[in-house]
Amino acid sequence: MKSSFGRKTILALTALGICRLSLLAQPVPHLSITQPGGMPGLPVMMGITRLTNGVRLTWDGPSGYYQVFQKSNNLQSAAWLALGKATNLARTATITQLYNSAFFRVSGPATKYAGSKVCITCHLNICSYETNTPHASAFSNPVFQSNGGQNNSSCLPCHTVGYGLPTGFVSGSATPQLENVQCENCHGPAANHAASPDDPTVVPQVEIAADVCGGCHSASHTAYTNPPTFEEWSASGHSAVVPDVLQTMSSSTNNILSCGVCHSGSARLALLDGLNPAVALTKDYNVPQTCAVCHDPHQNNANPVQLRNPISSFGNFELTSADTATVSAFTNKYNANANINLCAQCHNDRGAAWTDTSRAPHHSLQYNLLLGSIGEQLYLPSPFPGAHAGLPSSAIYSINGLFYLTNQCASCHMPSSSASSTDFSHTFRPGYNVCLNCHDGPTYQASLTFDLSNQVSQVIGSLNSWAATSAPAALRTNGAVAWEYPSSDGLAWQTNSSGQLTGWTQSDQVYTNFNGPAAAFQSTLTNYPGILKARFNLYLILNDGSFGVHNPIYARFLLQSAMAFALSPTN
Repeated sequence: MKSSFGRKTILALTALGICRLSLLAQPVPHLSITQPGGMPGLPVMMGITRLTNGVRLTWDGPSGYYQVFQKSNNLQSAAWLALGKATNLARTATITQLYNSAFFRVSGPATKYAGSKVCITCHLNICSYETNTPHASAFSNPVFQSNGGQNNSSCLPCHTVGYGLPTGFVSGSATPQLENVQCENCHGPAANHAASPDDPTVVPQVEIAADVCGGCHSASHTAYTNPPTFEEWSASGHSAVVPDVLQTMSSSTNNILSCGVCHSGSARLALLDGLNPAVALTKDYNVPQTCAVCHDPHQNNANPVQLRNPISSFGNFELTSADTATVSAFTNKYNANANINLCAQCHNDRGAAWTDTSRAPHHSLQYNLLLGSIGEQLYLPSPFPGAHAGLPSSAIYSINGLFYLTNQCASCHMPSSSASSTDFSHTFRPGYNVCLNCHDGPTYQASLTFDLSNQVSQVIGSLNSWAATSAPAALRTNGAVAWEYPSSDGLAWQTNSSGQLTGWTQSDQVYTNFNGPAAAFQSTLTNYPGILKARFNLYLILNDGSFGVHNPIYARFLLQSAMAFALSPTN
């Protein structure tokens, strides 16, 4: 590897490297290697992908023109061969003529930092917000300075601009304009842009990859004992787009809007900016839920972690297909519900109703079950207050024996490292230690699971019995799945050649997928509203994913109601 700090910077890498960036999974290059300080000030080679007829190089660095060079494996005597001209703005190149064992280097624009005061000239609106965020006091923070951070070379890359590079931070006396975290930490060197604001080739980057934040909010790049936020996020479900949803979005641009609103970070951010992701992101919808989707680095909101939406709310919310049909429909919905729980913005029932015969409720209904605002009830007033709905007073509040958690989802899914800590886990996986705050941990969970498992078994058994003995002859031709939704995810039990039940394992809630009756048969089911209501309640509990924990009392009532509906099919 070779580098220089003159007019251009250079970086070399062997062609035998393995790239983290897949050509099919990431057609638009994004930063995929964390760098202390955020956006790299020098070119960073992110890897090489083997193609059928060559290789694809991907790199990142300051905005501007790049040029790729190649040489053979004889590094001492072989000459560098220029591959094309210094006109590459895409930060990626496909090379079809290469040595059997080659090295590559990329030359790019010189690194020139300016400081945020230069940015204020044109970006006053954004800068006025940024200067009130914790980033703006990262160097001047009294705690940081009392710990000697201003003189610690391992701390300065993340608390200043461009530390270690020729035009970057040197010291508080020599370069005070580069103290604290500023625009260029996230967008890259901007002096060239300030000098030529009309030159589109040097406009700083707007990068939503979590690796930008991970350059500082990471265990590998910090000397403090803060939780490894980036590593935790990387191990969570938010760090990748669900594969089958990715395939769905790739099959139709319309799906990029309807599915991408929650499954694609880049699609959601485009919608928040008033853009149509189906047009703007035809090759870039596979970015997951990165940091910027939940946190807005440009706003303060009197919130130290700069969340886009509050942690808790009481209003019911659902994002229906009509709300994601157009950009304006989503914008109107979001603006009217900006105070809805941040998690609920995606983890809602998508407008599910028992009258829908096309598919089971979406697996995102957690918020609505939490509030007790979804489901068909026989024994309760509507809406039923959720067992963990959340109140803004104390950490745990009780009304009529029902307990409410102030932070709702975050209370259990983002537990802090200690009672006094403001650092929250980004694994989003609650443990039994969280349950112990309110329950007796494993004992309560085991009891709840056993209780609800039995109720689920009874409901499925009643529905199967109806399908086998009481359903119309046309429906009975479908066997035990006569009451099911047409799509897979079925729960109906089947019997094997020995007469043993198959399809569902009660001990670990494993279900075999069976397709229910097709659309033509579903129309017949509408004559049996009790069956439709029973299966709807059943799927609410199972597709919620917590097996009742999100709202135990309400979950029991929904299953009791489902049982009653199954026994009265025409209700």
